[in-house]
Amino acid sequence: MSAVPKTSPTVISNPVVDYFRCPVLPPFTVHGDLSGSKGFFRFGKEAVCFGEVAGQPSPSVNGQMFDASSHVVCDNGTISLLFDVGQTVDNLRYERYVNASTTRRWVEQSWVKDIYYRFRPTFPISFRKHLQKLYLRKWESIPFPSWPVDRSVDILFEKLLVIAMKKMEVERFPFIWFWPDGYKACAIMTHDVESTAGRDFCDRLMDMDDEFGIKASFQIVPEKRYSVTESFLDSIRQRGFEINVQGLDHDGDLFADRQEFLERAKRINQYARQWGAIGFRSPILYRNSDWFADLDFKYDMSVPNTARMEAQRGGCCTAMPYSLPGGMTELPVTMAEDYTLLHILKDHSTTIWKRQMKSILNGHGFMNFIIHPDYVIPDHAQTVYKTLLEEIACLRRNDNVWVVPPKEVDRWWRDRSEMKLVCDGRCWRIDGVGGNRARVAWARLEGDRLFYEIDPVPGDPKT
Repeated sequence: MSAVPKTSPTVISNPVVDYFRCPVLPPFTVHGDLSGSKGFFRFGKEAVCFGEVAGQPSPSVNGQMFDASSHVVCDNGTISLLFDVGQTVDNLRYERYVNASTTRRWVEQSWVKDIYYRFRPTFPISFRKHLQKLYLRKWESIPFPSWPVDRSVDILFEKLLVIAMKKMEVERFPFIWFWPDGYKACAIMTHDVESTAGRDFCDRLMDMDDEFGIKASFQIVPEKRYSVTESFLDSIRQRGFEINVQGLDHDGDLFADRQEFLERAKRINQYARQWGAIGFRSPILYRNSDWFADLDFKYDMSVPNTARMEAQRGGCCTAMPYSLPGGMTELPVTMAEDYTLLHILKDHSTTIWKRQMKSILNGHGFMNFIIHPDYVIPDHAQTVYKTLLEEIACLRRNDNVWVVPPKEVDRWWRDRSEMKLVCDGRCWRIDGVGGNRARVAWARLEGDRLFYEIDPVPGDPKT
């Protein structure tokens, strides 16, 4: 094998090129007759896929799934697969596999949810926890997405790059590194404010965040839950924290009816303009990726990576930001929620968070934490949260993790999506807005394994 030929790239529509922001790759085509019906299949041992495949798709995730990686054909300058890469990735990111994969239990029916959220404010917390445990029972036996982090989308892209590099007979291939300034991974802290008590605790929560040099975003419910004064919003802005909109009134049925959603979206968009908010999160993480296009925000944070213990099951199966239909950036929720750990699993440690952080760090991905002011008021919860903040600070200090407010991640991801990798005859450079912070990286092959290297920047203390 030789080094990659130094030719300038041609811009083509290729999901793998878009993911890595790399020069042109051999096109991925589809051979064989697609199944007509969608189902689950594998691409290697680790990547679970969903969609049409020229094989036998499975109605569920099981050990007997068809493996499409065994039927790759490289010929005539193309790489032929038994499935459409773009369709398959969209099916995972946009959770289009969910309704096809399971039969809804009675507790997941819309009328049950409507009754629950209508009377939820009157339920004692102990009764609510009992109902939630009923809903979440047997969560550990759910086969997909995997727990505690699912990287099926990212692994699929990595495997396809390996195939492309072997086809081109290159050992190293350049791309634009995932994060600015050569950071190894990224982390954000977000706070969903659900009640008056939570609102009143925000100032103390900002004190804790500032103690560790972390600036977070606060997702505010505009109506019904508590009063939102301009002085309250200013108290957040003036300290350098970010304000986002959290639904409309936190009633749990924002996505229950299409026409009602459109009416509510108009009011949500008014609050976005009034508050100067560019980010959105749906209450209780209810979501419909195709409907987000009607909201006037730059980014959303409503889609979990793996939603085993959320009110809405599913997950986007990636630990990287991505684009939603309509153009918003999705910053997926990749870390377990504080309520889940403290009140459902009764885990007052950072053990699960640390497992997730390690997995995402190894994949150079994105960590998105949700900590509710409402749930960290007790002293024991504050102790857990401070331990988490220290863990994040250690990642920043020792593992070169980029810790910023979510708006910075959205800005970077948008800039990176427009950058071009160009060869000037001797070396590669990056053109585009924000390119001064971007780094040329190299995917390196060792057998079937992929490793990453980042070009050093002269004078950069991190290199």
